[in-house]
Amino acid sequence: MSGRLLKKVLQEHEESKLQKHHEEEEEDEEEEEEEESGARSSINPFDLLNDGDEDPEEIEVDDETIVEKKNEDADHQSKNVDNVQPASKNKSKKKKKKKNKESASNVAKAEITLDETLEALGLNANSKQDKVQETKANADSSKKASSRFVLEVDPKYLNLENELRRMYGSKAMRSFESESGSQGGSSSRQGRGGRRGVHHITKTVLISPKENWSRWDRSFSMEFLETKDGNNYFRYTHSSSYEQAQRAFRAAQAIHDLNGVASVLIHHPYHIESLITMADYFKFVGEHDMAADSIGKCLYGLERAWHPMFTPFQGNCRLEFTHETNKLFFKTLFTHMRNMDRRGCHRSALEVCKFLLSLDMSDPVGALFCVDYFALRAEEYAWLEQFSEEYRNDNSLWLFPNFSYSLAIARVYLEKMESSSSSEATHVDTSKSSSLDLMTQALKLHPTVLKKLVDKVPLKDQAWTKILKHSYFRSDESKIPSLDHLINLYVERNYLIWRLPDVQKLLRSAADLVIESLEQNGTEAESWLCVRKEAFSAENNQYSHLSTHDFSDSMPTLPPDNLQNFVADPRMVGGEQMAGGGGGGQQEAPPRPRDVANRNPFAVLFESILPWANFGDEDDEIARDGHHQPDNNG
Repeated sequence: MSGRLLKKVLQEHEESKLQKHHEEEEEDEEEEEEEESGARSSINPFDLLNDGDEDPEEIEVDDETIVEKKNEDADHQSKNVDNVQPASKNKSKKKKKKKNKESASNVAKAEITLDETLEALGLNANSKQDKVQETKANADSSKKASSRFVLEVDPKYLNLENELRRMYGSKAMRSFESESGSQGGSSSRQGRGGRRGVHHITKTVLISPKENWSRWDRSFSMEFLETKDGNNYFRYTHSSSYEQAQRAFRAAQAIHDLNGVASVLIHHPYHIESLITMADYFKFVGEHDMAADSIGKCLYGLERAWHPMFTPFQGNCRLEFTHETNKLFFKTLFTHMRNMDRRGCHRSALEVCKFLLSLDMSDPVGALFCVDYFALRAEEYAWLEQFSEEYRNDNSLWLFPNFSYSLAIARVYLEKMESSSSSEATHVDTSKSSSLDLMTQALKLHPTVLKKLVDKVPLKDQAWTKILKHSYFRSDESKIPSLDHLINLYVERNYLIWRLPDVQKLLRSAADLVIESLEQNGTEAESWLCVRKEAFSAENNQYSHLSTHDFSDSMPTLPPDNLQNFVADPRMVGGEQMAGGGGGGQQEAPPRPRDVANRNPFAVLFESILPWANFGDEDDEIARDGHHQPDNNG
């Protein structure tokens, strides 16, 4: 802003505040003399702008200082302001103070008017800075408040590649990516004769899309349903083209035709059920990278369909599992979480697990029974304790086998952090129970876990044989279906953690204390049995929908002769297959060779992966030789 406009603003107040200008000019000269001698005021003008209880003299001085700063910003036109009204240099300070006291209220009103006018003209930079500071303060306070919500997801940890870079370094990741690109570089140029112009791939949070993926076809979307209790509820919806692809998939599934499933993806590359089916098949035949790629395409399509109001990382969005169209999102996220775990990215897996829990509080896929494992593997011990305290108001998480034991293990490492460092960054609460007390309580509540752990880990020390001979630890079943199922899930998911010496030492010490306590008080075992029966239903298994295989680290593969039980060509059912024929052999009447002329290269690529696919005369001769070989031996 020019000095001329500032001069005009100040002249508007000249008639009503003539004496004020005299005094301000005199103070301005005094302050200039002080600045030349190196003396500066220690008063912060930003602190006094909104303070109406200060001495009027100090307010006047600070306001003049602010005016001086505005003049410096306005192309250093302070001399123009000085020439607005000549100041008398012969006035005494006593006279000035007396007049200040008489016109204190008028000066305050004039200052408010001046500030408002300068702000309207865009000259009051101090006012803008105050607003920026207030905005930042509000943002910081809201951020701190939201950080206390244990299910808030940190998007920067969701990206698998970011965690791999943190673990192995950027150079190693670039080297790996370059090698992968050189080996599979031709695959990115499969379609349309090399695809010179690759379409733009939109970046997403859940997955890093690849350049050779198909363009998002918008075959499904997400709709907003309602707002209830501060949460927004959504549901996926399918378009007519997606419904057509769904009918084609159901037809192929009905006759167990994996070729038909692959054909659906040629025309509808983001059909979720077809992608999941192919991912399961790739996993069963040991092609884990291709399985992860199929799941990645699912996540890419599902995220591209998000509603603009769907902000799930804040923990206030719900995607209820009861809606049929939402179920595939849960299944895809859970599979993606397992893929992260298989690659050692436990921090990213923890964020996905929190994401699953925030979408539907009923936990339809059992994320609650593996969140403790990922927290321990990611070394988020303090968060695990906070989660167990805040996730449910009734503080009942410790009744579950996984939390009762995992909280004790988390306390072990928090105690180590406390003893090795006195820094406040550890946030260790010394008022909480010790790790030994927590482990003793866990063994008393769920004693059948011990025998399963000894067999699964395994624990081969002779001391465990002596401990298991005690009647309290002799059985590996509690006779409560729900509890036994949860214990099986826990042991299958967490047994690797128990291979650490510190954890085994704690478990042995706690087991000795439990035996000693039971020998002193014979009724204690009955009391803990009553607690188990009250906490878990003894009639049926409430968690039967959770498969133990989904919580296992093992990656079982189906033998080729059982592939028809998954999804297979009906011509293979009931036939003998060779074990070494690249994942599958042929039947007594091998199929005719497939013609590759004038066909989509992408379709040929998909079919060439399938074990019963037969291209060309050479493959036909090999299949025929393999079929007649048993007869020649016979």
